[in-house]
Amino acid sequence: MSQYFTHHVFVCCNQRAAPDACCNTHGASELQTYAKERVKELGLSGKGQVRINKSGCLGRCDDGPVLVVYPEGTWYTFVDKEDIDEIIREHLQNGRIVERLKV
Repeated sequence: MSQYFTHHVFVCCNQRAAPDACCNTHGASELQTYAKERVKELGLSGKGQVRINKSGCLGRCDDGPVLVVYPEGTWYTFVDKEDIDEIIREHLQNGRIVERLKV
């Protein structure tokens, strides 16, 4: 059986009550939306390509914000649109792990 998506990205958008650490406190929801829109703009979204999803807590709050790319199971942290663009360009388009953002 083949995969439905070549890459499935889950972005933790969990929100916890202060003072607990959480990804959404660091702008994860906004950057998830940006990633989803950017992948679509690049013509990478849809069946057989890339899917960007929001996720509840992924259990790595201290590393956050985080996302994970499947099927590889590669975990990344990110802080801005430039980091998201680099993950899209290097990992999703070119199959190269972005070592500086890997957690």
